[in-house]
Amino acid sequence: MSTHAPHGLRRTIVLVGLMGAGKTTVGRRLAKRLSLPFVDSDHEIEKAAGMSVAEIFECFGEADFRSGERRVIGRLLDGKQQIVATGGGAFINEETRALIKEKGLSIWLDADIDILVERTARRDTRPLLKTGNPREILSKLAAERAPFYAQADIKVPSSDGPHEDVVERIVEALQKAESGKETSRE
Repeated sequence: MSTHAPHGLRRTIVLVGLMGAGKTTVGRRLAKRLSLPFVDSDHEIEKAAGMSVAEIFECFGEADFRSGERRVIGRLLDGKQQIVATGGGAFINEETRALIKEKGLSIWLDADIDILVERTARRDTRPLLKTGNPREILSKLAAERAPFYAQADIKVPSSDGPHEDVVERIVEALQKAESGKETSRE
C-alpha cells in the first residue's frame, strides 16, 4: 500500500542515528511507502569524491570527510523533497545539524547496542569500528552522540523485528506531527 508524504510535511526527511540503526534499509522502504526518492548521503559523498568513505577517512581524515559530508547534505536539502539516510556522525556536526534542522525533518532511528553490533558485523565497511572492539566503540559512540540525536524532530525505535514495523512507526509519527500533535518521542 502506497502512502504519500503527509501534505503539511513538504521538507526532506532526514534519518539520523548510529551506524547499524537501519537508516539506509528503512529509508529505502520509507521512500517507497511515501512515493519519494531515496538517497544515502554516504553514497553521494563517495560519488563526489570518487572514493569510498573508508578511503576518504584513511587519506584525508575525519575532519575533511565531515566537511564534504556537510556540503553534500546541504545540496541534498536544497533539492526536491526526498528521504535522506545520513552517516552516523553527520548529525553530531553542529553546522550539519543546523542545516538539517532548518531545511529538513530529522528522525532519529534509535537502536540498542546488541542490534547495532549484530548489524554492523555484517559488513566490514565502517572505518570507526576498525580501531578496536566494535561493542565498546558503539557503546562509547552511543553515549557521546545520544544528546545530539535527541535534538532530532522525531525519535523512533529501530528494533530487530521487520523493517516494515519501523517504517510504520515513522509514518504514524509523521501523521501525528502533521496533525499538530506533539512530536513522537517513544
